[in-house]
Amino acid sequence: MAAAAEAAAELSQALSRPLSLLQQPDCSRAARLRALEDIRTQLQGRPVPGAVLQEVFAARLLRPLSRCLAGDAAERCRELALQLLRHGLSQGERPCEALPVLLPALAQRLCPPQGAEPSEELRLGLVQLLGLLLQRCGASMAPYLGDIARVLQATLLDHYAEVRRESCACAGACARAMPEHFHLQSESLIKPLMQTISHQHYRVRVDVIQATGAVIQFGNGKSVDDVLSHLAQRLFDEIPKVRHAVTAVIGEWLLHLRDRYSYFHKLIPLLLGSFTDEIPENAKLACTYWEKIGLQWEKENEEDLKDKMDFSVSPSHYPRGETRPGLGCRELVSRNLYKILPGLCHDITDWLGSTRIKASQLLYTLLLHAEDHTTQHMELLLRTLYQACSDEESEVVKNSVKAAELIGTFVSPKVSLKLITPAFEQTPKASCVMVLAAVIRGSPREILQPHVAQLGNTLAQAGVCQRSEEVFYMEQLLYCVQALIEVCQEDCKEISLHLMKVLVTIMATPSSQDLKEKVEKTMSSLAAVQQLESFHGLYKQHIIQLLEWLAVSCEGWSCYSPEVLQFEVITTHSGAVIGEALDDFVLVLRTCLQPNRDPQMRLKLFTVLSQLLQKASETINSQGLFPSYLETVIKDILAPNLQWHAGRTAAAIRATAVLCLWALIHCEMLSPKEILRVKDELMPQIIASMDEDSKITRLMACRIVDVFLKVCGRQFDADKFKNTYTEVLKRLDDASCEVRLAAAHTLANWFKCLKDSDVKSSMENHVEFLYQELLVHLDDPDENLQKAVLEVLKEGSILYPDLLVREIEGVVHKHQTPVYCNQLLHHIQSAKESAL
Repeated sequence: MAAAAEAAAELSQALSRPLSLLQQPDCSRAARLRALEDIRTQLQGRPVPGAVLQEVFAARLLRPLSRCLAGDAAERCRELALQLLRHGLSQGERPCEALPVLLPALAQRLCPPQGAEPSEELRLGLVQLLGLLLQRCGASMAPYLGDIARVLQATLLDHYAEVRRESCACAGACARAMPEHFHLQSESLIKPLMQTISHQHYRVRVDVIQATGAVIQFGNGKSVDDVLSHLAQRLFDEIPKVRHAVTAVIGEWLLHLRDRYSYFHKLIPLLLGSFTDEIPENAKLACTYWEKIGLQWEKENEEDLKDKMDFSVSPSHYPRGETRPGLGCRELVSRNLYKILPGLCHDITDWLGSTRIKASQLLYTLLLHAEDHTTQHMELLLRTLYQACSDEESEVVKNSVKAAELIGTFVSPKVSLKLITPAFEQTPKASCVMVLAAVIRGSPREILQPHVAQLGNTLAQAGVCQRSEEVFYMEQLLYCVQALIEVCQEDCKEISLHLMKVLVTIMATPSSQDLKEKVEKTMSSLAAVQQLESFHGLYKQHIIQLLEWLAVSCEGWSCYSPEVLQFEVITTHSGAVIGEALDDFVLVLRTCLQPNRDPQMRLKLFTVLSQLLQKASETINSQGLFPSYLETVIKDILAPNLQWHAGRTAAAIRATAVLCLWALIHCEMLSPKEILRVKDELMPQIIASMDEDSKITRLMACRIVDVFLKVCGRQFDADKFKNTYTEVLKRLDDASCEVRLAAAHTLANWFKCLKDSDVKSSMENHVEFLYQELLVHLDDPDENLQKAVLEVLKEGSILYPDLLVREIEGVVHKHQTPVYCNQLLHHIQSAKESAL
């Protein structure tokens, strides 16, 4: 003891001169600096026991150094004073004795309006000194809590990031050091903390979040409301460590906050929001905290949960890949869901995409915990999901669909479908169909089975499946059908017709080939669950009903009617099956292809008929029954539409009608016997069609006339022979080489028919005229036509050879290529010699 006192006296004596110099009012900067350096040399240049240092520091050094720290104009002097104070406080045995002197000095230097420490490094050192005091003195600093709070309010907003970080550490240390008193000042720190929470340096943001956690946990819990929105915003921070800090703080609050029961509904969404963090460590931390929170709450409420703990049964149907949360976690969500959902549903429609994504992820997590408690919130949930499923952010849509699947899993279809189907009675949106498809996908088969018929009826309603031609809407309708088939399997047999109507309607929508392939694949799936070999089996099963479904309204069809496209799909996609339903098929055509009906619609239907006739044996005549309908097709359908009417559409209709007639002839369904029965009705219109603007129409008309001549030309009277050759002859001047050659071939058959006809003698003048015209074309620039005309004249030379010779001799000298005339003369001469 005596030795300590002697050492203290010796040290005090050594410090007397520099301390005396330091306290002189007129002491210069250099002198003050030397004095402080001398003091540092005395204190740090030799080992000084803690007791000795404490006695000297408290008695001789504390006040002069504090005055220097608070008011010296020289930065270096303040810096040395700060170093000496730190040394004394860290090495001394009773640092708390310095508080009455030192804390006012710190406040004077750091707090406004007097606080004006210009040096960033010194401000940092001052805050570190405060941290040292908090570390060493702890609860002894309670009387000075007001000064500490004022200092921290200023330093938390310092321009220097490191000062802010150190201030956050001090705030946390202060909260932990004096929890009994800290609540008196904790609220004053919330505002500066929240002003700093969005600082550009992520380390500052992390420290602020951690400090906020301690300030509220050991202070006034009511401040939770003031910081929640800021913490929620930090969950969107791009730095994983910031999000990690928020998760840890929220987890600690849910475990240890005194008033946590009052804030469960506000804190739970923030913690569960971290379940979907892109960094696995953050998500794992949130899960770990949540498990602890659930177990703790379960233990605290053991009496209330006794029955559920003892008799709870796990659901038989649970989302694949998910682990069921513990009872405490589920109960926490279920009991607070009614408070959480309204705000969450509002956030799903927020203008910020990131907020909507986060909210949709959280919705899925909440519903996974809520299970059958979701039922009481269905109306709000469905309204929200309808809107979220039409969001422009694909991630929002994906999460919303997953949430809708959970509704199917946990909510009885009796409830969910009762609430969903009314949306289809109004104007259904694609998002409504998307939600229904998701609910079906999530439902267990045995629970959904009693409602299959209702679902089939709903989807097959014209107001649902024909509401829109928008591809996106039709895709969702297709996914709905796919979900039904996938979940219900062979139970879909009872609604097979309804589903076929929906699929036909989707396929009839003008869309990409990709969607059509998906529809066909879905049809194959529907066929497979009914043990049918392919989708053609479905058509075979329902073709009559499908055509009757359309035939009911065919009298009111126009080119805009969806039924026209549906009819096209059924007839062209069913393949050979259409040959089994010709009654309804022909009925629809006869009704819709009358000349007084919409021209554009007639053109569409004629195009369909033309396609079918081109492969008649594989489609409409697959059963060999179509010939029995030929008379109706020709007299009631083709003939009326071959009559001339003005307009491009009318011309196109005539063109397709001619094509259909040619297809009938070409596939030999129109037999010679049938041709004889219809020639009088069709021949004038076919001849008129040779003057159409369409090249293909003129070509097909020439070929049809050619066939008619072969079959019944010998029975023509003089007028028919005359009318025929005059129109065909005009085609030799056609712009198309193909039409000219077809006309030449037809004229050759005309000569053959006339040779055996009874009216040959009355046609001599016409034959003479025909010889003259053909000889002109024998000198055509087109060599192919020359050869074709040569063959025509060879055929025609049999009728009046001498007449033809005279005509040839009269023009041969005018021909640029007389070789064909010479060949023709040689042919005629040879024929005469052969006859002899």
